[in-house]
Amino acid sequence: MKANKAIATYRHLRAQPLWRLLAANNGPIIIGLLQTHLYETERCLPASIFYERIERDIEGLRAQGEDFPQTAQAYVSSWLADGYLERRFPTHAAEEEYELSTTTIEAIRFLSSLIQPHSTATESRLALVIEALARLAEDTDTNKFRRIDRLMAEQARIDKQINAIHKGQMRVLSHATALERIREIITLADELTSDFLRVRDQFECLNRDLKGRILDNDGSRSVVLDSLFAGIDLIADSEAGRTFSAFWRLLTNPEQVAILQQAIDTVMSREFMAQLDAKERRFLRKLMRTLLEQGGMVHEVMQTFARSLKSFVQSREYLEQRRLNQLLKEAQRAALSIKDEIKANEFTYSLTLTSSRLCSLAQWVLYDPALQALPEHMAAGDTLSIDLASVSELVFQSEIDFRTLKSDILAMLEQHTQASIAEILQQFPARQGLGSVIGLLALGSRHGYKVESSENITWTGDDAQQRSACIPKIFFVRDKAHELA
Repeated sequence: MKANKAIATYRHLRAQPLWRLLAANNGPIIIGLLQTHLYETERCLPASIFYERIERDIEGLRAQGEDFPQTAQAYVSSWLADGYLERRFPTHAAEEEYELSTTTIEAIRFLSSLIQPHSTATESRLALVIEALARLAEDTDTNKFRRIDRLMAEQARIDKQINAIHKGQMRVLSHATALERIREIITLADELTSDFLRVRDQFECLNRDLKGRILDNDGSRSVVLDSLFAGIDLIADSEAGRTFSAFWRLLTNPEQVAILQQAIDTVMSREFMAQLDAKERRFLRKLMRTLLEQGGMVHEVMQTFARSLKSFVQSREYLEQRRLNQLLKEAQRAALSIKDEIKANEFTYSLTLTSSRLCSLAQWVLYDPALQALPEHMAAGDTLSIDLASVSELVFQSEIDFRTLKSDILAMLEQHTQASIAEILQQFPARQGLGSVIGLLALGSRHGYKVESSENITWTGDDAQQRSACIPKIFFVRDKAHELA
């Protein structure tokens, strides 16, 4: 009977996330938190920011006496498992991001319609239905004479309106009717932006279904494989793909975009717009950007799935996955064939354990050399001979000898009024190789003059190899010689 079918349908729906969310004990709190953070202001948040905001709200609820013993991460994980949230890792993102699922958005819209109900039998909705049906009847009519007659009648009606406007008889909508229509437009546009998530979910299901059909096919080739090898984009060629592609072409059409943006700007300048609340006006101002952002997201998802499906086939990865599926099915068939011969409590099997030893990180102990020291007493080592010359050599090798470099510069300035680093190195070769060059550059940055040019220098390293470099041209002058003293 028909009642049984309806009952079965509603039982199935009751197990779905939408019904479970509305019927949950903490449903009002869950919906309120998710609506506040992922619907009213932002539609997507990084995990760290989302955790922090939820944790702050949970602490406030605890202060009010609500029972929320777990952490924000635990509740978010539970909402994700229940299908209230979706988690994604965008390309080049530093962390995963959370957004509302289609189910949660539908629940919020349903509850919002109960809080602020609007009359459904409005003039604007009836006009929209009449206009859509009339346009459909015209566009599907194959009789050219009837179509010409309708166009002539439309032309006559337009001419009549133009003449009436010239005579000062211009009909303008009242503020009440205009508000009714603009709110109806906002409702339709808001539902349209939510449809993007549903389309994206359809692409995900289609992508999984196509990969599943490739893996489950036991033959050498399948219809899906033949289509992919023939260069057919099955994602874009699907019903959802064709529908969205047509919508995307319309949305990215410069002429249509210009018409829509101009219409939004014009309507926003009307007097009746002042009677809308701030949220509705903000939605209209951001409508074009929202449509492009949501549409671009779905378009990128569609392209990504198409590329991943082609890569999945072209890399022959599906052959490995298909082989694994076959092995699993063979194991299942073998287990079913002996299920009546061997009972679960009589099953015996010798399993050779792995040689690796697993333990918790908390059981690891830091290495202490003192515990590994030999029990004998520490013996005295041989005395090393060292003198001041050895110490001077070690210091010379480890530090730049600025004292010698300064004396070289002062000696050069006694003979010349100015000298560049290249001229100093020609007179006094770099004793410490690159270290001397770096030291001269450091002294020049503090006590010299840098000009907008460069010069080439050469020096001999500790390995007796001659090297060269191009450095900024810096002059030391006699007038600043006292700074080097």
